[in-house]
Amino acid sequence: MIPPWMFTRPLCDLHIHVGASVAPHIMWAIAHSQGFKLPTKDYFEFVELITVNPKKVKSLDDYLKILHDVTEKIQSSPSAIERSVYEIIGKEFRGSRVGRIELRFNPMKRNLDGERDLDHIIHAAIRGMDRACLEYKVEAGLIFCLAREFKPELNEILVDKAIKYRERGIVGIDVAGPESHTIELDDSVGRYEKLFERARQAELGTTIHTGETLASGAEGVIAVVDRLKPDRIGHGIRAAYSDEALSRLADAGILLEICPTSNLHTRAVRHLEEFRYILGALQEKKIAFSINTDGTYLCRTNLAREYALLVDADILTLGEADACNEAAYAASFL
Repeated sequence: MIPPWMFTRPLCDLHIHVGASVAPHIMWAIAHSQGFKLPTKDYFEFVELITVNPKKVKSLDDYLKILHDVTEKIQSSPSAIERSVYEIIGKEFRGSRVGRIELRFNPMKRNLDGERDLDHIIHAAIRGMDRACLEYKVEAGLIFCLAREFKPELNEILVDKAIKYRERGIVGIDVAGPESHTIELDDSVGRYEKLFERARQAELGTTIHTGETLASGAEGVIAVVDRLKPDRIGHGIRAAYSDEALSRLADAGILLEICPTSNLHTRAVRHLEEFRYILGALQEKKIAFSINTDGTYLCRTNLAREYALLVDADILTLGEADACNEAAYAASFL
């Protein structure tokens, strides 16, 4: 593993989900403290349940099902989300010397379909972030994930809340969830145009999950660049197979948030060697990209390991890895 101190600055993770990054023993403790009924009473079975196993995770849908069925429900209280955010920031600093981190989550997936007050969930997340930043001297921000499966009015509320808490540490918005088939892409992307414009006017950063799977392909990246004009794109790896998508990204100066282990687990990328082509295509067109974890415990990884994965395979040099970290800082919403 590459020692984090070999980088010019502490590591920066721009793409990490709260639901996928809390240690299993912490999740176990949170569940029991709330009287949450778990699918299993055996701790080690629980660990297998909330981490990626290649035998059970064969696609992005399988990956998302773990979050929806277990982890997001366990985190559905103010105390749970506060501890989750606090624990992630501290662990990533201790384990990988992550000095800047932008955690993303959907507050509405933590309020039990409206049973809990949304503002209390948000305040709790901010408290957890503030405590960790104070203790570890880390720079951190929160990104609210809009959901593709939500009705438009629910996503509007999430943008309202992001704007309301802009001065308290909410730094951006995202859109997550399975994408529609390419035929429907332009219409589905269009639903977010006004929301992204409102976020920009409020000086929030904008990012969006797209181009991760063959379902949307490079067409998803092109539609997003043309219609939403985000600052960054989560994953976006299918753009590497389209000259048009690469040109649009280069012209717009959009950074791609690359998550190697996650893409390998979900079969979005077939094998590590495919990343040589993907990252090579981005470098050739001078498209900035950062290296990120997506979900540390779900993917059984950390940010230092993500860099080591690419450097040890001679896909990136140590100098290029350091340049990726610098690109992350430059594209950060903080």
